[in-house]
Amino acid sequence: MLTRMTGAQLSALYDAENQWAVDDDFFLTFVNERPNSRVLDLGCGTGRISLAVAAHGHDVVGIDPNSASLTAARQKPGADNVTWVDGTSAQIPEEDSFDTAVMTAHVAQAINDDADWSLTLADVHRALGPGGRLAFDSRDPAAKAWERWTPGNTRGAHTLPDGSIMETWMESVLLPGGLVALTEHRLLGGSLDETESSVLAFRSEDQLRQDLGLAGFEVERILGGWAGEEVGSGQGELIVIARKPH
Repeated sequence: MLTRMTGAQLSALYDAENQWAVDDDFFLTFVNERPNSRVLDLGCGTGRISLAVAAHGHDVVGIDPNSASLTAARQKPGADNVTWVDGTSAQIPEEDSFDTAVMTAHVAQAINDDADWSLTLADVHRALGPGGRLAFDSRDPAAKAWERWTPGNTRGAHTLPDGSIMETWMESVLLPGGLVALTEHRLLGGSLDETESSVLAFRSEDQLRQDLGLAGFEVERILGGWAGEEVGSGQGELIVIARKPH
């Protein structure tokens, strides 16, 4: 539906719901394995990872198709140290060659069309220099995370910077082809009630390996948790690290 909430409110809600966590530590550590590098943050959102990576001395380009998210990112401390681009992988600056690329916060699943996903991987592969590395996270379909996305499990309340209270909860529906329809309900100030729906792709480990191989990547490893656990360990993650061959 067409939201009546402002872009600033939605960006503030995103930040309230997505605080720095162990997954961010993982990606920051991954990027820092190559000091003073050129980093692409694809699907950067409101800039949480981009800003942290830039603060560690890297040259960062953050790309996102949501202009309101980028507006919020540009207003944060340190934003001048990041190059912000409105768009998708198709807008990766052609003149740049990156050492590292990341897609965090399960943004890979938001690219739910397989053809678009293949194009994204091809674009990232093209943007990386020889030996450049890619890391991203995707939920393991075997863990069936969508079964826990119910109103009872996800209901919460957040205070936005303008003082308003936002109540949220989620529900999901499993669709054919490894897709899940996710609906977030939002109740602002007890009166403005609306929903936002999205479709997420749950790709298996085998599918991700195949997709990466077709795009020209070599898979270094796929982890099942943020402390290096094996796939199927109970963490419910597929954390992928791949490399563009020399």
